[in-house]
Amino acid sequence: MRLDSKPVYRKVISPWYDSEPLCVSIIVLMAGVFLFACAGISVAGDHPVWSAYLWVPIILAILSAWVLFTTSLRLFRRMMDKRSDESRL
Repeated sequence: MRLDSKPVYRKVISPWYDSEPLCVSIIVLMAGVFLFACAGISVAGDHPVWSAYLWVPIILAILSAWVLFTTSLRLFRRMMDKRSDESRL
């Protein structure tokens, strides 16, 4: 008889870098980075000397928004999974 690879009684252990407190802190940090990048876009757009470097805060804003989106989506899915698990009991 083979052992079940996913037994019902075992709780899934998520790695430390995927824990809820760390995801929340990443969301807060990336929101700050996004606001910093928006300020950089504003400053670089106002001064013609720095307009050549406008691409740096734009890329920073895009990347921080992407991390914000994916981490928020991960937390949302985890909350929905918890809610569906609780409703089954």
